[in-house]
Amino acid sequence: MPMPQSEFIWFDGEFVPWGDAKVHVLAHAMHYGSSVFEGIRCYETPRGPAVFRLGKHVRRLFDGCRVYRMEIPYSQETIAQAIKDTVSKNGLRSCYIRPLVWRGYGQLGVEPRTCPVQVMVAAWDWGTYLGDDALEQGVDIGVSSWRRAAPDTFPSMVKGGGHYMNSQLIRMEAADNGYSEAIALDVYGYVSEGSGENIFLVRDNVLSTPQVGTSLLGGITRDSVITIARDLGYTVQERPIAREELYMAEELFFAGTAVEISPVRSVDHMVVGQGKRGPVTAALQKAFFERVRGEAPDPYGWLDYVR
Repeated sequence: MPMPQSEFIWFDGEFVPWGDAKVHVLAHAMHYGSSVFEGIRCYETPRGPAVFRLGKHVRRLFDGCRVYRMEIPYSQETIAQAIKDTVSKNGLRSCYIRPLVWRGYGQLGVEPRTCPVQVMVAAWDWGTYLGDDALEQGVDIGVSSWRRAAPDTFPSMVKGGGHYMNSQLIRMEAADNGYSEAIALDVYGYVSEGSGENIFLVRDNVLSTPQVGTSLLGGITRDSVITIARDLGYTVQERPIAREELYMAEELFFAGTAVEISPVRSVDHMVVGQGKRGPVTAALQKAFFERVRGEAPDPYGWLDYVR
């Protein structure tokens, strides 16, 4: 099914029609995965569309490019404004936003720094990532045979395009096995994350999630869940999680920009809890969506209004 299209894409400082946003087939990123990106949500609120944690996302984009020695030819303020302008220009009220920085056409050696650094921002309507029923009914997942890379293999805290070759293997294996998603273990056999989202488990009303350092991306939604959960009075632990704890959990849920907060119904055909969204997950979902949709006060300053 083709992805929904918007009218314009912000491309190297100007808006171009969606179909005209093109790169050369010999662009460095096409061959070596030399790109860094973000996934951001914009929500419709009573005050108009609002981008969720815009500053945090833009900072992570720049941090990732710094690690890969990609100097973005724009300031953080310019990129943040471009993101809001892209939403506004396309008349969107609720959407997914994809900023991308990549090395373009220059030369094709592995050393990339003679290639120009290019930037684009796209936005489009995108509903529930794992399906319309996922937020309530949950999804069935499995533990992948593909592991996350060792900590000194590549910088897992960077949202690099080339890193997602590993995620593609995880996601395709899950689909071939009849699962909606999968969990990857790290090089030591501890739980890491899904193909594109973080994982939380609940037992005895305590939330646990793998700590940064288990080859996972420190998700912004993950950070938001930890903040909300602690404010609601829950204990949250960031610690090593053994695979078997997934089978013992009373509740499991994914957290990420695309999946938002999505419960897990089963792991490796073993039912989690009652086989549906649990009470802790439901409470966190409620608090999360009330805040991002502007239905409750925003004590954290997470909403950046487009207009």
